[in-house]
Amino acid sequence: MKIKIKFFAAYRDVVGRQEIIMDVEEGSKLRDVVEELKRIYPRLSGFSDSIIASVNKKYAGEEVLLNEGDEIALLPPVSGG
Repeated sequence: MKIKIKFFAAYRDVVGRQEIIMDVEEGSKLRDVVEELKRIYPRLSGFSDSIIASVNKKYAGEEVLLNEGDEIALLPPVSGG
């Protein structure tokens, strides 16, 4: 099944694109996709503790089951004061 992945800020710089379409197996979870992205783009591993993700514009945990056509966004943590 195909899903869309959007990258923001530093993640976009690492990947070199704003979004990609990825083919994943039925039954894949958000965690599986993030791990596959780290394999494809090893520099993403440096952000492991800070990756925040959403699925279809709602914050999502790594155990969320994905469906055909889902849109994942990888968001950097917000900081400031």
